[in-house]
Parts: sequence; C-alpha cells; structure tokens
Amino acid sequence: MADREYTRCLIIGSGPAGYTAAIYAGRANLQPIEYCGLQIGGQLTTTTIVENFPGYPQGVDGNQMMMDLRSQATNFGVDIRDGVITKVDFSKKPYVATTDRGAEIEAESIIIATGATAKYLGLDDEKKYMGQGVSACATCDGFFYRKKVVAVVGGGDTACEEANYLAGLASKVYMIVRKPYLRASEVMKKRVEENEKIEILYETNTLGLFGDNGVEGAHVVYRKGESDEKKYDIAIDGFFLAIGHKPQTDIFKGSMDMDEQGFIKVNGINQKTNIDGVFAAGDVCDPHYQQAIIAAATGAKAALDAQEYLNQIGK
Repeated sequence: MADREYTRCLIIGSGPAGYTAAIYAGRANLQPIEYCGLQIGGQLTTTTIVENFPGYPQGVDGNQMMMDLRSQATNFGVDIRDGVITKVDFSKKPYVATTDRGAEIEAESIIIATGATAKYLGLDDEKKYMGQGVSACATCDGFFYRKKVVAVVGGGDTACEEANYLAGLASKVYMIVRKPYLRASEVMKKRVEENEKIEILYETNTLGLFGDNGVEGAHVVYRKGESDEKKYDIAIDGFFLAIGHKPQTDIFKGSMDMDEQGFIKVNGINQKTNIDGVFAAGDVCDPHYQQAIIAAATGAKAALDAQEYLNQIGK
C-alpha cells in the first residue's frame, strides 16, 4: 500500500513522556516516528511557569520546556509529526496504526504517551481565567499562592490531598464539595476536618468566577434548587480543580488492560502493557502522581524497554 510506512518504534503522544521517550529512542538509533496528538506538548503547554522540574532554577515557561524537549528529540533524528493516531490494530505483527489523514504505519513496537486531561466543571470562567488563578494541579501551581486564599473543588481523596498540600502554603483553603459529605477515605477526611486552615463548604456548587486581574472570587450556591438555596460570593486568589483526570485511551479500549478509570495498566517493574512490544508512559498510565518529572522518567523507561524488546526479537 502506497501510504503505508514502516518503523521500528512508533511513539503516540508528546509532552514530557512522549518527548523523553523520543530522545531515548532516537539516541538508541531506533529511528522512531512520533505523532504529537491534538495537544502538542501535552498539558504543560496550558501552564505558565514550571518551577518543579530539575534543571530550571529560575523556572521555565511550560511551552518553552516542551519546545526544548522537542528540539532535543529532533537532534537525535526523531521524525516528529503534528498529527493524530486514530486507530491501532494489535491483532498481528507488525502492528498497524492509522492517522487522522488515513495513512498507515507498520510498527514493530509502540510507546503510548497520550496523557490525561483534567476534568473541569464546564464553566466559561474556567477557560477565561486559565493560568490566571485557575489550575488543575496544586503541586504544580500551589507555590504561587503562598499566604493567599484558595479554593479546591472536589470531595474525594485527591481533593483532600490537594487541600492539605495547599494549606501548607496558603493562608486559607475552602473546599467546595457538591455532596453533604466527603467521598474520601477516613484518614483523608480526618486530616482536612482537623486542619484549621481548611473550611469545607458542603452541598455547594460553583456558579462562576470573577476578577479584573485574574481570579478574585467565586460565585457559589448552597443547596442549589432547594427551598433554602443560598447564593453568595467568596473572596479567593486561586481556584483548583480536583475532580479527577480522564486518560486519553479511548482508541485503545478493548485492546489492552486498563483500570476502571481507563488508565493503561503496566507491568510495575517496567512500562510493558499486556500486549507484546507495546509500552505506556506518562499520565496515561499514572492515576496517582501525574507530575512532569515522573512522566519524563517513565518515557525514558518505555524507550529502554522498547529497545530491549526489539533486540530480543532481532528487529
């Protein structure tokens, strides 16, 4: 078939995991092809300054860091393409991936680094204030809110962890919880309930955000739709979403082992999936940490795993 290409290693996705996998695969002379996906550079391109990635003592713009990683991968001969893989046939080897333009690529090994996206409430104001007070990562951005007032949306373990983390930096933390209780584990509930810096607003929904120079407050409603419904405003400097992440694994569903949320299951010792020669890296297989440095590390591991696999099969 004229449009069908062949590669020893196909990398699906960019961001810290995809680009680091590309750097390692390129240096190993695997001559990889990388498709960057819809969000070129991944979630870090939606942030401003990244301060917790080693090697940048003054911090670095998220977009700049991804451009640096991309440039480094290109220097090692990686064929980086701005396109989307829409389907992969794992029924026979080499595997066949199809792009959004209908082209087909035969691949002896595949590294999946499609990432995960934070879940949002769907408010227009979330987009309006993104990077100006709205964040989906307390570990990434909490440092900017030292001695300020912030709000965390969510009532599960993640929300409690984020609230506790932020309480160590901010002067006050509101937890906006839709239900009349926390869904978190007992130990996490106890931690937030006993933290004097955290105020839990039960049965409360966010209606919108406001502010002239970034987020200055939130419009909220208590017991929405009930007879005792009450609307009011809270003054905040930061608004953190902690209602979960959605892994970008739809095209792989039914083809490989995933957990109930859709995160790809890996070996644990390495980045192997249950499919021979297919590896996963970054947030797509990490429902817990979701940090750039960890994504980069798993990208390196996946490339080393792919190299070992190709050596074993003599390709």
